[in-house]
Amino acid sequence: MLQGLFTALVTPFANRQLDEEAFRALIDAQFEAGVDGVVPVGTTGESPTLSNEEHHRAIEIAVEQTAGRGVVMAGTGSNSTREAVALTQEAERAGATHSLQVAPYYNKPPQEGLYRHFRSIAESTALDIVLYSIPGRCGVAIDVDTVARLAADCPNIVAIKEAGGQTERVHQLRTSLPDSFSILSGDDSLTMPFMAAGANGVISVASNLIPAEMGQLVRHMLADELKEARDVHYKYYPLFRAFLKLATNPIPIKEAMAMAGKIPSSALRLPLVGLEADDRAALEKALIESGILQG
Repeated sequence: MLQGLFTALVTPFANRQLDEEAFRALIDAQFEAGVDGVVPVGTTGESPTLSNEEHHRAIEIAVEQTAGRGVVMAGTGSNSTREAVALTQEAERAGATHSLQVAPYYNKPPQEGLYRHFRSIAESTALDIVLYSIPGRCGVAIDVDTVARLAADCPNIVAIKEAGGQTERVHQLRTSLPDSFSILSGDDSLTMPFMAAGANGVISVASNLIPAEMGQLVRHMLADELKEARDVHYKYYPLFRAFLKLATNPIPIKEAMAMAGKIPSSALRLPLVGLEADDRAALEKALIESGILQG
């Protein structure tokens, strides 16, 4: 069972190219802080603007640098089933342990199309697959009944990243799925309520910056230590809120990491751009309130 903290890695850039040195250093920092795994080239990793060569190289680096210390959950989803199959098979050859499969975006398939899409990918690989439901970006959710059908029919579909923003969905998923099927929060600010409702951990954006602290939050929830978890949650809530409200992910997390000296540059690829001055000041305020920067 997938359980714990998994960091949705940013992709550092230098001179418009993948900054391999910074990426390796980031992965080392994650495992030194005790995360359970890393997720390269997902939404946070700017996968839409990576070339296929860069996409594959980032997964190779993640596998090499992880060196067996934890999970490597490669983002290999697409709105083309054929492309998702090809990316997933490349990730399997590179040595990834899991594949993160986002719901097809833009073309908005019906639930039967989603079922056949994910089943086709599952049948093409030996990797364990994590579904990813994020209707705010994709325009379609993976219905609970579809998740349950996939879990029953595809032994290597083992988990879902739930990023629909509703705790009720976690209740519905938990009562419709076997206990061995993992539910992972897709939102840092909802980690505590989702885990209280039966989720098993989080695929976190904030843990790029605060991996040890997010690990504490998850471990407290797994141990039913609600007061201790609440203390961590509220300490970093200003940061969670800033990441959610100021701009599209990964703009704020990259800005925050650069401010805190965790990556050399906050460089993004178009069409993403950096924060405006007022939003950057609001992010700095949240970092100060959370104790990450000095006021």
